[in-house]
Amino acid sequence: MPYVNIKVTQEGVTQAQKSALIKGVTELLVEVLNKSPATTMVVIDEVELDSWGIGGLPVDQYRRAALE
Repeated sequence: MPYVNIKVTQEGVTQAQKSALIKGVTELLVEVLNKSPATTMVVIDEVELDSWGIGGLPVDQYRRAALE
């Protein structure tokens, strides 16, 4: 029984986008690993932007530095 946990920053991900992620990941597991969609679980967690870091920086600072 596959369990996939997707974490995204909480920046307006729509229900349609979440549905597309769930469908796409499920289809990928069916195609690649021959898993049953009926037993495939996908969970999407939205994380507040100030609780996410990349390269030792909070994500907002990382993004600003990437633009410089």
